[in-house]
Amino acid sequence: MKIQHPQMSSILFLHFLLSIFCIAQGALTYNVIKFAAKPDGITDATQAFLKAWTSGCTAMEASTIYVPKGRYLLKAVEFRGPCKNPIKVQIDGTLIAAMDYWALGNSGYWILFIQVNRLAVIGAGSIDAKGAGFWACRKSGQNCPVGARSITFNWVNDAQISGLTSINSQLMHLVINSCNNVRVSNVKIIAPDLSPNTDGIHVQSSTGVTITNTLIKTGDDCISIGPGTIIYGWKEYNAGRDMESGSLGRSYNEKGVQNVTLINSVFSGSDNGIRIKTWARPSTGFVTNINYRNIVMKNVENPIIIDQNYCPNNEGCPSETSGIKINQVTYENIQGTSATQVAMAFDCSPTNPCSGIKLKDIKLTYLKSEKAQSFCNNIGGTVGGLILPDNCL
Repeated sequence: MKIQHPQMSSILFLHFLLSIFCIAQGALTYNVIKFAAKPDGITDATQAFLKAWTSGCTAMEASTIYVPKGRYLLKAVEFRGPCKNPIKVQIDGTLIAAMDYWALGNSGYWILFIQVNRLAVIGAGSIDAKGAGFWACRKSGQNCPVGARSITFNWVNDAQISGLTSINSQLMHLVINSCNNVRVSNVKIIAPDLSPNTDGIHVQSSTGVTITNTLIKTGDDCISIGPGTIIYGWKEYNAGRDMESGSLGRSYNEKGVQNVTLINSVFSGSDNGIRIKTWARPSTGFVTNINYRNIVMKNVENPIIIDQNYCPNNEGCPSETSGIKINQVTYENIQGTSATQVAMAFDCSPTNPCSGIKLKDIKLTYLKSEKAQSFCNNIGGTVGGLILPDNCL
């Protein structure tokens, strides 16, 4: 009789358990095609996607909703939790909206995940909202729908968004609202430079958001941060319009933005670089503990800017000042070229001056000459290392 070594038996038993797990995991993969979705880009696949979601969300074990290669036509769709298990949506195909922009209705969203925990939306696929018709409608001044954000996460906790490409959203591409612990990585977001309000990623009322290795080329803000947000940090390649905290202070009772870190990023040809923008209105809000480090600017019109006098068309706030309190903002190792002569502009509130601003190792040159300029208004802080353009704090 051959006697099995006890340790070897344990290893074989563990291997057996893992094999069972893999089989079970495979059994809990819900392919949308098996729910009658057709990958032809013509047939409405909305109900098939919803049936696959319901099966996965109500299963008692971790589940995967799988979207294989192909083109899938979707109307406005809501994937609602809570689910009984961790759930993954793997998109390897292309989700497309109808060419008729009215098809998404006036809900404000195209693809919505709501009240789901332990969610992963990953894959090598794309979502294409076909936004050109909607942009043209708005430009013409005709009667248009409110517009739809491509993919929205509301009240989602412990989530991962990875690998996807978002193209031509009607409005914002990716919205993270009232969420906790969300990680965005290896995402591409693309829209024409003149497409209106096509923010790449908008984060609001959320904590613990991390964005890494992301390429954004849009017609509006690359990343916009709304009230009530705490972001652990991001490391991104950013080639769109700007990275903006704003527009803050539109309402009087408004939560603040804090603990934001942006590192190792590139801005190329954008209207603004790193920007904090607040309405010129009274507000209880604040911006604090913001850190920008290791940033490269390439032909950026306003590489570093704080604007606390935002008031479009001088409507609703022309004689008021911003109540947003901005303090503890650090700019470190910011280098590159400015497309305008004023490379650093700090226009802070006269009633709530910016404080605790720190500049260290800044080297920004004006494309048309070596001499860039800085502008300071109602601001205090400290400097260290080389500062170019000349410090105005």
